[in-house]
Amino acid sequence: MSASNQPTQPARIADLVIYNGKIATQDDKRSFVTALAVAKGEIVASGSDQDMMQWANDATRRIDLKGRTVIPGLNDSHLHVIRGGLNFNLELRWDGVPSLRDALEMLRVQVARTPAPQWVRVVGGWNEFQFAEKRGPTLEEINAIAPDTPVFILHLYDSALLNAAALRAVGYDRDTPNPPGGEIQRDRRGNPTGMLIARPNAGLLYATLAKGPKLPIEDQMNSSRQFMRELNRLGVTSAIDAGGGYQAYPDDYAVIMELAKRNELTVRIAYNLFTQNAKKEIEDVAKWVKATKPGDGDEFLKVNGAGEMLVFSAADFEDFLEPRPDLPGAMESELEAVVRLLVQNRWPFRLHATYDESIERFLNVFERVNQDTPFNGLRWFFDHCETITQRNIERIAALGGGIAIQHRMAFQGEYFIARYGAEAAARTPPVRQMLAAGLPVGAGTDATRVASFNPFVSLYWLVSGRTVGGTPMYAAQDRLDRMEALRRYTVGSAWFSNDDTRKGALVPGQLADFAVLSDDFFTVEEETIKHLVSVMTVVNGRVVYAADEFETFGPPALPVSPSWSPVAEYGGYARYRPVAPLQQSCNDACVNLCGVHKHAHGWAWRSNVPASDANTFWGALGCSCFAF
Repeated sequence: MSASNQPTQPARIADLVIYNGKIATQDDKRSFVTALAVAKGEIVASGSDQDMMQWANDATRRIDLKGRTVIPGLNDSHLHVIRGGLNFNLELRWDGVPSLRDALEMLRVQVARTPAPQWVRVVGGWNEFQFAEKRGPTLEEINAIAPDTPVFILHLYDSALLNAAALRAVGYDRDTPNPPGGEIQRDRRGNPTGMLIARPNAGLLYATLAKGPKLPIEDQMNSSRQFMRELNRLGVTSAIDAGGGYQAYPDDYAVIMELAKRNELTVRIAYNLFTQNAKKEIEDVAKWVKATKPGDGDEFLKVNGAGEMLVFSAADFEDFLEPRPDLPGAMESELEAVVRLLVQNRWPFRLHATYDESIERFLNVFERVNQDTPFNGLRWFFDHCETITQRNIERIAALGGGIAIQHRMAFQGEYFIARYGAEAAARTPPVRQMLAAGLPVGAGTDATRVASFNPFVSLYWLVSGRTVGGTPMYAAQDRLDRMEALRRYTVGSAWFSNDDTRKGALVPGQLADFAVLSDDFFTVEEETIKHLVSVMTVVNGRVVYAADEFETFGPPALPVSPSWSPVAEYGGYARYRPVAPLQQSCNDACVNLCGVHKHAHGWAWRSNVPASDANTFWGALGCSCFAF
């Protein structure tokens, strides 16, 4: 028998054999094979073309990979896939758009397509550094494009722009007070300008976005299916849903549960439950532990545990345009009550944690609970951990926890450098130290309202150490090689939903979830990684997406509803096309990086930022003519 992962004799006939490929199995040896055999939604064997054909008969579907690279289906360990799906058809996505000129043209077209009283919403997944112009839109530009149609543009979790029509729609005027933790920016007469600022939390941004019209239930189902199809196009076959604000259980899970009943899910989802009521979090958890339990569901949709919000007082928001927030003194007692109840009921949990100062306090609580209510193998983990120290990495390991990392720094790295310096940014987060300590580490995106949902942008960040704007952040020794980065998105993420024996590797007994790539992830130029897509995605042994030479193997595209949806015109993540570099003099380039920002995006959105601070910001990024 040839060296392969297969039994001596075929145990059953394969439904599908793929062959003539370069298949990264992600087994313990990091093996590559040329063929796989699939039966009843599982991998039954992997090895050579000749060996795999032993599993086939006349009824077996055979697909020639034509030398393409195959990877296990990508598993995003932190994705707001349920909430994102409900809203996907409402959103104009600037994810991956190469220039502000293109973005504004998309906005202009969508404004003309959008019927009253609907809004045009650009909700996360972009920043100004990805644009050739190195700036974001101004209120003047947005109002000129859309004098009558409400437009809401979210920038990460730090701010949002509302045009005049959107201000009228939400009812913000000179008499509207600032909410706690947020600011409605005003002109000299006290009238709102259209800029909303998170200081420091995103509650104002959340609440304002929630004022917009929602889709009818049938369109929400279409929207969720469109989002899953877009994820499939990007090689994603599984996601661990992190809940989110305005995502209450069970009401806001009705659509995804109905789709599961209809067998229309093309992404496997394990979902965490996110508390919605400040100061009443323990009541939420008490209801959950009576109503359901971790593992309820099946391999397409199941309960995973609690979080990422456990108590509101433990939310250390990642707005690097603002100073690090100090968590309130009541946090420990509130968090302890919730964690104790979860551990007593053997509920896995996750917790949003940006700063080491917060993690220190969280771990004090966890260790105190563990003394009398042992975690004893319960799966729990932190999300994010951008500034975690080695000491706290070791404390997590001692408690049997893990860390789910996301490419938020690919979108916020420039801001972090400006506030804390390049040296501090060089270990945000310290992934290599986490792995060296033996921690489970899973990769993801935290999409859709901050970073993009494109996993290849996240893989590019892990491998190259660069932001979406090209700013280098990490030294070579702190970056991951391509195989290790891929493992964080496959076998690594599987641990976080207790699926490490069922998914992540293309070996016998694991689920037949995989993606055939547009180019070879392991050998393409580094910059090309972020432009990879899947040309055929298989979930449970079934082709759920196919393009190019594999198009006939896949299902037809699903019509978009409503017909005016931005998805019908633009899809999701921008289709790649080469862009010529800006032909500018040094002086022009510095105007883009400095002067324009003073009046437009980033810190420059905020007219009350002192010029000296703006100078420091752009100086930290290496701009040599940052005089205002």
